[in-house]
Amino acid sequence: MSDSKRDTIAVRTGIATDTQHQAVVPPLYLSTNYTFPEFGSVPKYDYARGGNPTRTHLETALAEMEGGAGAVVTSCGMSAINLLVSLLDSDDLIIAPHDCYGGTYRLFDSRAKKGAFSVEFIDQSDADALSTALARKPKLILIETPSNPLLRVVDIADICEKAHKVGAWVAVDNTFLSPVLQQPLALGADFVIHSTTKYINGHSDSVGGAVIARDAELAENLAWWGNCIGATGNAFDSYMTLRGLRTLGARMRQHEQSAAQVLEYLLTESAVRKIFHPSLKEHPGHEIALKQQAGFGGMLSFELDADLEGLKTFLGALKLFSLAESLGGVESLVTHPGSMTHRAMSDEAQAEAGLAPTLLRLSVGLEDPQDLVADLQHAFRTLEEATS
Repeated sequence: MSDSKRDTIAVRTGIATDTQHQAVVPPLYLSTNYTFPEFGSVPKYDYARGGNPTRTHLETALAEMEGGAGAVVTSCGMSAINLLVSLLDSDDLIIAPHDCYGGTYRLFDSRAKKGAFSVEFIDQSDADALSTALARKPKLILIETPSNPLLRVVDIADICEKAHKVGAWVAVDNTFLSPVLQQPLALGADFVIHSTTKYINGHSDSVGGAVIARDAELAENLAWWGNCIGATGNAFDSYMTLRGLRTLGARMRQHEQSAAQVLEYLLTESAVRKIFHPSLKEHPGHEIALKQQAGFGGMLSFELDADLEGLKTFLGALKLFSLAESLGGVESLVTHPGSMTHRAMSDEAQAEAGLAPTLLRLSVGLEDPQDLVADLQHAFRTLEEATS
Protein backbone atom coordinates (compact mmCIF):
# COMPACT_ATOMS: atom_id res chain seq x y z
CA MET A 1 0.00 0.00 0.00
CA SER A 2 1.30 3.47 -0.86
CA ASP A 3 2.52 5.87 1.84
CA SER A 4 1.58 8.85 -0.34
CA LYS A 5 -1.27 11.22 0.45
CA ARG A 6 -4.59 10.64 -1.35
CA ASP A 7 -4.22 13.57 -3.75
CA THR A 8 -0.82 12.23 -4.79
CA ILE A 9 -2.17 8.72 -5.32
CA ALA A 10 -5.01 10.09 -7.47
CA VAL A 11 -2.64 12.10 -9.65
CA ARG A 12 0.30 9.71 -9.92
CA THR A 13 -1.25 6.25 -10.31
CA GLY A 14 -0.18 4.88 -13.69
CA ILE A 15 1.83 7.98 -14.61
CA ALA A 16 5.08 7.24 -16.52
CA THR A 17 4.54 3.46 -16.49
CA ASP A 18 4.42 3.01 -20.27
CA THR A 19 7.50 1.05 -21.33
CA GLN A 20 6.78 0.95 -25.07
CA HIS A 21 6.76 4.65 -25.91
CA GLN A 22 7.44 6.23 -22.49
CA ALA A 23 4.11 8.06 -22.52
CA VAL A 24 3.53 10.07 -19.35
CA VAL A 25 -0.21 9.29 -19.26
CA PRO A 26 -0.87 5.54 -19.39
CA PRO A 27 -2.45 4.43 -22.68
CA LEU A 28 -6.01 3.24 -23.10
CA TYR A 29 -6.17 -0.52 -23.73
CA LEU A 30 -9.31 -1.28 -25.70
CA SER A 31 -8.39 -4.84 -26.64
CA THR A 32 -10.96 -7.43 -25.62
CA ASN A 33 -8.44 -10.28 -25.53
CA TYR A 34 -4.74 -10.96 -25.04
CA THR A 35 -2.34 -13.56 -26.41
CA PHE A 36 -1.11 -16.44 -24.29
CA PRO A 37 2.73 -16.67 -24.19
CA GLU A 38 2.53 -20.38 -24.89
CA PHE A 39 0.21 -23.32 -24.49
CA GLY A 40 -0.68 -23.89 -20.84
CA SER A 41 0.71 -20.54 -19.65
CA VAL A 42 -2.06 -18.17 -18.50
CA PRO A 43 -1.09 -14.47 -18.70
CA LYS A 44 -2.11 -11.75 -16.24
CA TYR A 45 -4.66 -10.51 -18.78
CA ASP A 46 -6.47 -12.95 -21.04
CA TYR A 47 -9.98 -11.56 -21.56
CA ALA A 48 -11.15 -8.02 -20.77
CA ARG A 49 -14.07 -9.03 -18.59
CA GLY A 50 -11.66 -10.55 -16.08
CA GLY A 51 -8.95 -7.91 -16.30
CA ASN A 52 -7.78 -4.91 -18.28
CA PRO A 53 -4.62 -2.79 -17.76
CA THR A 54 -6.57 0.47 -17.88
CA ARG A 55 -9.11 -0.77 -15.34
CA THR A 56 -6.28 -2.05 -13.14
CA HIS A 57 -4.85 1.47 -12.83
CA LEU A 58 -8.20 2.77 -11.60
CA GLU A 59 -8.71 -0.16 -9.23
CA THR A 60 -5.23 0.34 -7.79
CA ALA A 61 -5.81 4.07 -7.24
CA LEU A 62 -9.18 3.57 -5.56
CA ALA A 63 -7.93 0.76 -3.32
CA GLU A 64 -4.96 2.83 -2.19
CA MET A 65 -7.01 5.97 -1.64
CA GLU A 66 -9.52 4.06 0.50
CA GLY A 67 -6.82 2.08 2.30
CA GLY A 68 -8.11 -1.26 1.00
CA ALA A 69 -6.48 -4.51 -0.11
CA GLY A 70 -8.12 -4.49 -3.53
CA ALA A 71 -10.93 -3.10 -5.65
CA VAL A 72 -13.22 -4.14 -8.46
CA VAL A 73 -14.36 -1.46 -10.88
CA THR A 74 -17.85 -2.16 -12.18
CA SER A 75 -20.11 -0.97 -14.98
CA CYS A 76 -22.15 1.32 -12.69
CA GLY A 77 -22.86 2.01 -9.04
CA MET A 78 -25.76 -0.42 -8.93
CA SER A 79 -23.63 -3.20 -10.41
CA ALA A 80 -21.15 -2.54 -7.59
CA ILE A 81 -23.88 -3.17 -5.03
CA ASN A 82 -25.15 -6.15 -6.99
CA LEU A 83 -21.61 -7.55 -7.05
CA LEU A 84 -21.32 -7.19 -3.29
CA VAL A 85 -24.54 -9.10 -2.61
CA SER A 86 -23.28 -11.90 -4.88
CA LEU A 87 -21.24 -12.92 -1.83
CA LEU A 88 -24.45 -13.70 0.08
CA ASP A 89 -26.49 -16.89 0.35
CA SER A 90 -30.26 -17.24 0.29
CA ASP A 91 -30.51 -17.56 4.08
CA ASP A 92 -28.45 -14.42 4.72
CA LEU A 93 -29.95 -11.17 6.00
CA ILE A 94 -29.07 -7.62 4.94
CA ILE A 95 -29.76 -4.66 7.21
CA ALA A 96 -30.09 -1.53 5.09
CA PRO A 97 -31.03 2.09 5.87
CA HIS A 98 -34.69 2.93 5.37
CA ASP A 99 -33.71 6.16 3.61
CA CYS A 100 -31.11 4.72 1.23
CA TYR A 101 -30.80 5.59 -2.46
CA GLY A 102 -33.92 4.51 -4.34
CA GLY A 103 -32.03 2.21 -6.69
CA THR A 104 -30.46 0.37 -3.76
CA TYR A 105 -33.87 0.02 -2.13
CA ARG A 106 -35.32 -1.35 -5.38
CA LEU A 107 -32.49 -3.85 -5.85
CA PHE A 108 -32.61 -5.21 -2.32
CA ASP A 109 -36.40 -5.35 -2.20
CA SER A 110 -36.68 -7.07 -5.61
CA ARG A 111 -33.94 -9.63 -4.98
CA ALA A 112 -35.30 -10.42 -1.54
CA LYS A 113 -38.73 -11.11 -3.04
CA LYS A 114 -37.05 -13.60 -5.41
CA GLY A 115 -35.41 -15.36 -2.45
CA ALA A 116 -31.78 -14.30 -3.04
CA PHE A 117 -31.52 -13.12 0.59
CA SER A 118 -33.62 -11.36 3.21
CA VAL A 119 -33.55 -7.62 3.82
CA GLU A 120 -34.74 -5.33 6.58
CA PHE A 121 -34.84 -1.56 6.18
CA ILE A 122 -34.39 0.33 9.43
CA ASP A 123 -33.54 3.76 10.80
CA GLN A 124 -29.90 3.05 11.64
CA SER A 125 -29.71 6.12 13.87
CA ASP A 126 -32.31 4.48 16.13
CA ALA A 127 -30.24 2.53 18.67
CA ASP A 128 -33.12 0.22 19.63
CA ALA A 129 -33.98 -0.59 16.00
CA LEU A 130 -30.34 -1.30 15.23
CA SER A 131 -29.94 -3.51 18.30
CA THR A 132 -33.06 -5.50 17.40
CA ALA A 133 -31.85 -5.94 13.83
CA LEU A 134 -28.38 -7.07 14.93
CA ALA A 135 -29.96 -9.68 17.19
CA ARG A 136 -31.17 -11.39 13.99
CA LYS A 137 -27.51 -12.10 13.11
CA PRO A 138 -27.35 -10.40 9.70
CA LYS A 139 -24.59 -11.19 7.22
CA LEU A 140 -24.29 -7.66 5.84
CA ILE A 141 -24.97 -4.17 7.16
CA LEU A 142 -25.15 -1.52 4.47
CA ILE A 143 -24.46 2.02 5.65
CA GLU A 144 -25.13 5.13 3.59
CA THR A 145 -23.67 8.13 5.35
CA PRO A 146 -24.41 10.90 4.59
CA SER A 147 -27.57 9.36 3.26
CA ASN A 148 -29.18 10.10 -0.08
CA PRO A 149 -31.07 12.46 -0.12
CA LEU A 150 -31.57 13.53 3.51
CA LEU A 151 -27.87 13.56 4.47
CA ARG A 152 -28.49 11.64 7.66
CA VAL A 153 -25.26 10.64 9.40
CA VAL A 154 -24.64 7.48 11.40
CA ASP A 155 -21.59 6.44 13.41
CA ILE A 156 -19.59 4.10 11.17
CA ALA A 157 -17.14 2.96 13.85
CA ASP A 158 -19.91 2.21 16.35
CA ILE A 159 -21.98 0.21 13.86
CA CYS A 160 -18.91 -1.70 12.66
CA GLU A 161 -17.98 -2.67 16.21
CA LYS A 162 -21.49 -3.93 16.96
CA ALA A 163 -21.84 -5.68 13.61
CA HIS A 164 -18.56 -7.55 13.90
CA LYS A 165 -19.60 -8.88 17.30
CA VAL A 166 -22.45 -10.78 15.59
CA GLY A 167 -20.29 -11.84 12.62
CA ALA A 168 -21.66 -9.35 10.10
CA TRP A 169 -19.81 -7.55 7.33
CA VAL A 170 -20.23 -3.80 7.01
CA ALA A 171 -20.29 -2.01 3.66
CA VAL A 172 -20.35 1.79 3.43
CA ASP A 173 -21.60 3.69 0.42
CA ASN A 174 -19.06 6.52 0.30
CA THR A 175 -20.35 8.16 -2.88
CA PHE A 176 -21.37 11.50 -1.33
CA LEU A 177 -18.00 12.22 0.30
CA SER A 178 -15.44 10.22 -1.71
CA PRO A 179 -12.18 8.94 -0.20
CA VAL A 180 -11.05 12.56 0.11
CA LEU A 181 -13.55 13.38 2.86
CA GLN A 182 -14.29 10.01 4.52
CA GLN A 183 -12.35 6.80 5.15
CA PRO A 184 -14.81 4.03 6.11
CA LEU A 185 -12.24 1.20 6.07
CA ALA A 186 -10.15 3.03 8.66
CA LEU A 187 -13.29 3.22 10.81
CA GLY A 188 -13.77 -0.55 10.68
CA ALA A 189 -15.82 -1.20 7.55
CA ASP A 190 -15.16 -4.31 5.45
CA PHE A 191 -16.21 -2.81 2.11
CA VAL A 192 -16.57 0.61 0.54
CA ILE A 193 -18.92 1.18 -2.38
CA HIS A 194 -18.85 4.02 -4.90
CA SER A 195 -20.88 5.13 -7.81
CA THR A 196 -17.81 6.46 -9.62
CA THR A 197 -20.23 8.17 -11.99
CA LYS A 198 -20.49 10.87 -9.35
CA TYR A 199 -17.60 12.75 -7.69
CA ILE A 200 -14.82 10.33 -8.60
CA ASN A 201 -15.36 10.84 -12.33
CA GLY A 202 -16.76 14.30 -11.70
CA HIS A 203 -17.72 15.33 -15.22
CA SER A 204 -21.06 13.55 -15.86
CA ASP A 205 -19.68 11.77 -18.92
CA SER A 206 -18.89 8.27 -17.71
CA VAL A 207 -20.91 5.68 -15.78
CA GLY A 208 -19.18 3.34 -13.35
CA GLY A 209 -18.93 1.88 -9.88
CA ALA A 210 -16.45 0.26 -7.53
CA VAL A 211 -16.24 -2.01 -4.51
CA ILE A 212 -13.14 -1.83 -2.34
CA ALA A 213 -12.40 -4.54 0.23
CA ARG A 214 -10.28 -4.17 3.34
CA ASP A 215 -9.24 -7.83 3.34
CA ALA A 216 -7.23 -9.45 0.50
CA GLU A 217 -9.32 -12.63 0.55
CA LEU A 218 -12.55 -10.68 0.23
CA ALA A 219 -11.01 -8.62 -2.57
CA GLU A 220 -10.10 -11.80 -4.47
CA ASN A 221 -13.60 -13.17 -3.93
CA LEU A 222 -15.11 -9.97 -5.31
CA ALA A 223 -12.84 -10.12 -8.36
CA TRP A 224 -13.87 -13.73 -9.02
CA TRP A 225 -17.57 -12.84 -8.84
CA GLY A 226 -17.05 -9.69 -10.89
CA ASN A 227 -15.69 -11.79 -13.73
CA CYS A 228 -18.25 -14.55 -13.20
CA ILE A 229 -21.34 -12.36 -13.45
CA GLY A 230 -19.87 -9.84 -15.88
CA ALA A 231 -20.15 -6.85 -13.56
CA THR A 232 -16.80 -5.33 -14.43
CA GLY A 233 -16.38 -1.94 -16.08
CA ASN A 234 -15.04 -1.36 -19.56
CA ALA A 235 -11.69 0.14 -20.50
CA PHE A 236 -12.89 3.45 -21.91
CA ASP A 237 -15.02 4.31 -18.87
CA SER A 238 -12.11 3.33 -16.63
CA TYR A 239 -9.82 5.64 -18.59
CA MET A 240 -12.27 8.53 -18.31
CA THR A 241 -12.85 7.90 -14.62
CA LEU A 242 -9.13 7.77 -13.87
CA ARG A 243 -8.73 11.09 -15.66
CA GLY A 244 -11.47 12.56 -13.48
CA LEU A 245 -10.00 11.02 -10.33
CA ARG A 246 -6.78 12.96 -10.81
CA THR A 247 -8.53 16.24 -9.92
CA LEU A 248 -10.80 14.82 -7.21
CA GLY A 249 -9.09 16.53 -4.27
CA ALA A 250 -9.18 19.98 -5.85
CA ARG A 251 -12.77 19.54 -7.01
CA MET A 252 -14.04 18.32 -3.65
CA ARG A 253 -12.56 21.32 -1.87
CA GLN A 254 -14.27 23.72 -4.28
CA HIS A 255 -17.57 21.82 -4.20
CA GLU A 256 -17.56 22.12 -0.42
CA GLN A 257 -16.71 25.83 -0.37
CA SER A 258 -19.44 26.63 -2.88
CA ALA A 259 -22.02 24.47 -1.08
CA ALA A 260 -21.27 26.35 2.13
CA GLN A 261 -22.09 29.66 0.41
CA VAL A 262 -25.31 28.25 -1.05
CA LEU A 263 -26.25 26.91 2.38
CA GLU A 264 -25.59 30.28 4.00
CA TYR A 265 -28.00 31.88 1.55
CA LEU A 266 -30.72 29.23 1.94
CA LEU A 267 -30.71 29.81 5.70
CA THR A 268 -32.02 33.32 5.01
CA GLU A 269 -34.91 32.27 2.77
CA SER A 270 -38.37 32.20 4.36
CA ALA A 271 -39.64 29.84 1.64
CA VAL A 272 -37.26 27.13 2.87
CA ARG A 273 -39.10 25.00 5.38
CA LYS A 274 -36.21 22.79 6.46
CA ILE A 275 -32.56 22.28 5.45
CA PHE A 276 -30.66 19.01 5.65
CA HIS A 277 -26.89 19.44 5.98
CA PRO A 278 -24.55 17.91 8.59
CA SER A 279 -22.56 21.14 8.97
CA LEU A 280 -25.50 22.70 10.80
CA LYS A 281 -25.12 22.43 14.58
CA GLU A 282 -28.79 21.49 14.94
CA HIS A 283 -28.36 18.56 12.54
CA PRO A 284 -28.76 15.31 14.57
CA GLY A 285 -25.58 13.88 13.06
CA HIS A 286 -23.43 17.00 13.35
CA GLU A 287 -21.11 15.75 16.11
CA ILE A 288 -20.68 12.36 14.44
CA ALA A 289 -19.87 14.08 11.14
CA LEU A 290 -17.21 16.19 12.82
CA LYS A 291 -15.66 13.00 14.20
CA GLN A 292 -15.63 10.81 11.08
CA GLN A 293 -15.64 13.21 8.12
CA ALA A 294 -12.86 15.44 6.83
CA GLY A 295 -15.45 17.82 5.38
CA PHE A 296 -19.13 18.20 4.54
CA GLY A 297 -19.04 17.86 0.76
CA GLY A 298 -21.09 19.50 -1.96
CA MET A 299 -24.57 18.03 -1.37
CA LEU A 300 -27.50 19.52 0.50
CA SER A 301 -31.26 19.10 0.57
CA PHE A 302 -34.14 21.29 1.63
CA GLU A 303 -37.91 21.28 1.80
CA LEU A 304 -39.59 24.05 -0.15
CA ASP A 305 -42.49 25.79 1.61
CA ALA A 306 -44.85 25.48 -1.35
CA ASP A 307 -47.40 23.18 -2.93
CA LEU A 308 -46.57 21.06 -5.97
CA GLU A 309 -47.55 23.86 -8.35
CA GLY A 310 -45.19 26.19 -6.51
CA LEU A 311 -42.49 23.55 -6.70
CA LYS A 312 -42.95 23.41 -10.47
CA THR A 313 -42.71 27.20 -10.68
CA PHE A 314 -39.54 27.27 -8.60
CA LEU A 315 -37.82 24.57 -10.63
CA GLY A 316 -38.83 26.19 -13.91
CA ALA A 317 -37.18 29.46 -12.87
CA LEU A 318 -33.75 27.93 -12.22
CA LYS A 319 -31.18 28.37 -14.96
CA LEU A 320 -27.87 27.28 -13.43
CA PHE A 321 -29.25 24.30 -11.49
CA SER A 322 -30.25 21.78 -14.16
CA LEU A 323 -33.18 19.52 -13.27
CA ALA A 324 -31.57 16.09 -13.56
CA GLU A 325 -30.65 12.96 -11.69
CA SER A 326 -27.13 12.07 -10.59
CA LEU A 327 -24.69 14.32 -8.73
CA GLY A 328 -21.04 15.16 -8.25
CA GLY A 329 -20.33 16.70 -11.66
CA VAL A 330 -18.81 20.09 -12.36
CA GLU A 331 -22.31 21.39 -13.21
CA SER A 332 -24.90 22.16 -10.55
CA LEU A 333 -28.00 19.98 -10.45
CA VAL A 334 -31.34 20.04 -8.67
CA THR A 335 -33.25 16.81 -8.13
CA HIS A 336 -36.76 16.10 -6.87
CA PRO A 337 -36.12 12.74 -5.16
CA GLY A 338 -39.77 11.76 -4.83
CA SER A 339 -40.37 11.73 -8.59
CA MET A 340 -36.83 11.05 -9.77
CA THR A 341 -34.11 9.16 -7.86
CA HIS A 342 -36.50 7.55 -5.36
CA ARG A 343 -39.59 7.00 -7.48
CA ALA A 344 -39.04 3.23 -7.20
CA MET A 345 -40.10 3.54 -3.55
CA SER A 346 -43.80 3.50 -2.73
CA ASP A 347 -45.43 6.59 -1.26
CA GLU A 348 -45.54 4.78 2.07
CA ALA A 349 -41.82 3.92 1.96
CA GLN A 350 -40.96 7.50 0.99
CA ALA A 351 -43.01 8.85 3.88
CA GLU A 352 -41.39 6.43 6.31
CA ALA A 353 -37.96 7.52 5.12
CA GLY A 354 -38.88 11.17 5.62
CA LEU A 355 -38.99 12.21 1.96
CA ALA A 356 -41.44 15.11 1.85
CA PRO A 357 -43.27 15.84 -1.45
CA THR A 358 -41.44 19.18 -1.79
CA LEU A 359 -37.97 17.91 -0.88
CA LEU A 360 -35.25 19.08 -3.28
CA ARG A 361 -31.65 17.90 -3.45
CA LEU A 362 -28.86 20.15 -4.70
CA SER A 363 -25.55 18.99 -6.12
CA VAL A 364 -23.51 22.18 -5.98
CA GLY A 365 -21.11 22.35 -8.91
CA LEU A 366 -18.07 24.40 -9.79
CA GLU A 367 -19.76 27.49 -11.22
CA ASP A 368 -19.06 30.75 -9.41
CA PRO A 369 -21.01 30.43 -6.13
CA GLN A 370 -22.26 34.02 -6.39
CA ASP A 371 -23.91 33.11 -9.68
CA LEU A 372 -25.50 30.05 -8.08
CA VAL A 373 -26.88 32.11 -5.22
CA ALA A 374 -28.25 34.66 -7.68
CA ASP A 375 -29.95 31.86 -9.63
CA LEU A 376 -31.63 30.60 -6.47
CA GLN A 377 -32.64 34.13 -5.49
CA HIS A 378 -34.32 34.55 -8.88
CA ALA A 379 -36.23 31.27 -8.45
CA PHE A 380 -37.42 32.21 -4.96
CA ARG A 381 -38.56 35.67 -6.15
CA THR A 382 -40.39 34.03 -9.07
CA LEU A 383 -42.13 31.71 -6.63
CA GLU A 384 -43.01 34.62 -4.36
CA GLU A 385 -44.55 36.59 -7.23
CA ALA A 386 -46.51 33.57 -8.45
CA THR A 387 -48.04 32.91 -5.02
CA SER A 388 -48.65 36.47 -3.84
